[in-house]
Amino acid sequence: MKLLVTGGLGFIGTNFIRYWFQNHPDDSIVNLDKVTYAANPANLAEFEGKNNYQFIKGDICDPKIVQQAMEGVDLIVHFAAESHVDRSLDDPELFLRTNILGTFNLLNIAAKKNIRFHHISTDEVFGALELGTEDKFSEITPYDPRSPYSSSKASSDHLVRSFYHSFNLPITISNCSNNYGPYQSPEKFLPRMITNLLTDQKVKVYGDGLNVRDWLHVLDHCRAIEAIILKGKIGETYVIGGLTKDVNNLELTKTVLGLMGKGEDQIEFVADRPGHDRRYAVNWEKIKNELAWSPQYTFEEGIKATVDWYTQNQSWWQASKSEAEQFYKKIGR
Repeated sequence: MKLLVTGGLGFIGTNFIRYWFQNHPDDSIVNLDKVTYAANPANLAEFEGKNNYQFIKGDICDPKIVQQAMEGVDLIVHFAAESHVDRSLDDPELFLRTNILGTFNLLNIAAKKNIRFHHISTDEVFGALELGTEDKFSEITPYDPRSPYSSSKASSDHLVRSFYHSFNLPITISNCSNNYGPYQSPEKFLPRMITNLLTDQKVKVYGDGLNVRDWLHVLDHCRAIEAIILKGKIGETYVIGGLTKDVNNLELTKTVLGLMGKGEDQIEFVADRPGHDRRYAVNWEKIKNELAWSPQYTFEEGIKATVDWYTQNQSWWQASKSEAEQFYKKIGR
């Protein structure tokens, strides 16, 4: 099978390509990536020059590039997206262009070739849940996005479904919770926390730190995508989560501090993000029951593995660390 992976130099895309080659070595992959701040060409350097891997530098909004990338492809796995909520508040237009128009461009060309299309989305399209409740997002939760990022992803989800219903494009969609693990930009919450501590800086916690996220190890996410590709039903959506109990940001921070031998005096509370969603939680019973998937990493195992990876791979993140902190300085957080 020949796959087109969009955004394959980013965090989840990188892990997916590495996972797919490890488990499907006879397949081939075309990786289309614009190489923005979140991409790192070194992530997949070991595959360069191999017959079953091709990298194309290009924008998913460019029809000519996309047409070229889709030649002979059996499956598209669409990761490419602007994905940082803070950046969406700083520059919403960029998110609309990439996440909506870019997805439309991919769908439009895929429909003409009738190529199977798997769309990676987020649980943030469902809005926010109340703290202290047992409510969880599922495949039937109404959409209620709260940020330019989640609004753009909600729009792209609707576009994907429209191409299924209107043009019979074979599609599947997955809405995942917060991913963590290796190769994630030090601009994101958990890597920023770890790399701050490794560079003798304090950990920045938004607001009161009680916001809850459903943490999903990226390799568990890759396994879920694989299950959907191989066993999922065309036209269906699957939500993917990693936890069975709530963990707030302050609890996560204290877990990391403990693993790194640091005290709670290293916590610095900073101004909260505007419109910061209070709680996310995911009911992943559908993918468990229908596709026999469940996360393999416990929260404790996954966080420890992530701390170890950033500690052991400091040369990977050091070059982009200063750029990440310059962005936070710009927005005052």
